[in-house]
Amino acid sequence: MIKRLTRHGNSLALVIDRPILDMLGIDANTLLEISTDGECLIISPVRDPGHQERFERVLDKVNRKYGRALKRLAE
Repeated sequence: MIKRLTRHGNSLALVIDRPILDMLGIDANTLLEISTDGECLIISPVRDPGHQERFERVLDKVNRKYGRALKRLAE
């Protein structure tokens, strides 16, 4: 996807299309980390550090409860 920056007062803004925002779970309240490797601009949503840990706990709980049934469905 190729985009142009748009003028926003004395600054420039990058408009991100809704499907990309939805895919990444980003909304107007999401903090974004902006960095560069010297050649590329890197924009990443700031995630709650405990998010991955909570996800893994819930996944483990679901696997313990429904693991056999899910495995049979996959076969």
